[in-house]
Amino acid sequence: MSDITSWSAHQISTALAAGEVSSVEVTKAYLDRIDATDAVLGSFLARSSNALEVAKASDDARASGIVSSPLAGVPVAIKDVLCTTDMVTTAGSRILEGWVPPYDATVVSKLRAAGMVALGKTNMDEFAMGSSTEHSAYQVTKNPWDTTRAPGGSGGGSAAAVAARQAPVAIGSDTGGSIRQPAAFTGSVGVKPTYGGVSRYGVIALASSLDQVGPVARTVHDAALVHDVIAGYDSHDSTSIPTPWPSMSDAAETGARADDLSGVRFGVVKQLIGEGISASVRQRFDEAIELITSNGGEVVEIDAPHCEYAVAAYYLILPAEASSNLAKFDSVRFGLRVTPEGNPTVEDVMAATRDQGFGDEVKRRIILGTYALSAGYYDAYYGSAQKVRTLIQRDFAQAFEKVDVLISPCAPTTAFPLGSKLEDPLAMWAGDLTTIPVNLAGIPGMSIPMGLAPDDGLPVGLQLMAPAYQDARLYEAGATLERLFTQRDGTMLSMNTPEVN
Repeated sequence: MSDITSWSAHQISTALAAGEVSSVEVTKAYLDRIDATDAVLGSFLARSSNALEVAKASDDARASGIVSSPLAGVPVAIKDVLCTTDMVTTAGSRILEGWVPPYDATVVSKLRAAGMVALGKTNMDEFAMGSSTEHSAYQVTKNPWDTTRAPGGSGGGSAAAVAARQAPVAIGSDTGGSIRQPAAFTGSVGVKPTYGGVSRYGVIALASSLDQVGPVARTVHDAALVHDVIAGYDSHDSTSIPTPWPSMSDAAETGARADDLSGVRFGVVKQLIGEGISASVRQRFDEAIELITSNGGEVVEIDAPHCEYAVAAYYLILPAEASSNLAKFDSVRFGLRVTPEGNPTVEDVMAATRDQGFGDEVKRRIILGTYALSAGYYDAYYGSAQKVRTLIQRDFAQAFEKVDVLISPCAPTTAFPLGSKLEDPLAMWAGDLTTIPVNLAGIPGMSIPMGLAPDDGLPVGLQLMAPAYQDARLYEAGATLERLFTQRDGTMLSMNTPEVN
């Protein structure tokens, strides 16, 4: 038997169904893999204390004829922004150090109901504010392809865990690219669903109008299987869409069987391939376009003029909503409390707690957001940014009248060296220029590996975008492209991560 951790989630599911392996064996293989590699990578902030017991329960249920989902018995890693009753939930912040929630996030409840086995909670930039997972209050996560490089952020822990075979699949959250950019940096598949397609209940909020939970996986089909588990209406979430969703795994299987891309129209957003895109990323993107056209797909240029202002608008909307959302961490109700000497007032305790409990990036964004919401500036900043957002939504709506899927590089560069952008927040923020428009528009986006950069040998991600509610379209097109890339290169990049030393 080959190393179980080299299997896809679908392969594990098939082997479990055939009785070739047990969930206990699979789970132990991944726990051993984490033990062997996480001292180097730092993917996990917490480990499950009962993973093997949950795996045993899954095996027992299967033996009695009860299989709750195709992923029953398959392990999963969970970003530490989702509440879990059996593990700490810190959102990568000292202000929540040691906090164990009294309830599970809806997504976590769905994973449990599907019979999946939680391995642990993955590292992240504090409160999901960052693009490198260097802003975690606890540790820095490293990229499995090159441990001197960042794994992306804010969900670098989930992407690194999947790429390093510490977990077959993982859950992330995406506010401006926090699933897709780490997937691009680590040669993984990452999906941001349509806004409202997956419940946000029990997810510690960053920017409520932008946040969305989604899967990280090693194949498009694996991501689709997880998406099928976590999607659906939730009455606890006021932004949840009350509509049935088609099977994403069926769509992925259809795409994988397609002979070519005949009949599919791809749009290249010219504002997302210009300034800031490195030469090596642009080279791989141009090769992807050639692959599409040589396999029957049609490619047209799309003008989305307001995407030029997306980063500026985003970094007003996000800090404003973050400032409001993080006001709850006030030292009074839960979380860290720092009491100054003497006879401090409530305000003194609150100020001391937030000063010590929040990191520099969080403080930077709270200050920016509070200013943008302050009297006399609300309309000029936050209000204007929302108007730009509406214009971006219109740009995408017009684009999808002409094409089926939009494409762009997922990140403007490959994974950058750890520490190289910490002193330049604007440079870090500019790295989100291709992913942010998707969140502002509320549409689904996906990153799939499209090869290695010719200069540094690191993964490059192709971003696919579809209209709202058309997530299945992404999986179908993504699976076809994944197969074509694999045929071209003779190997599936996401299944061949270098060994971690």
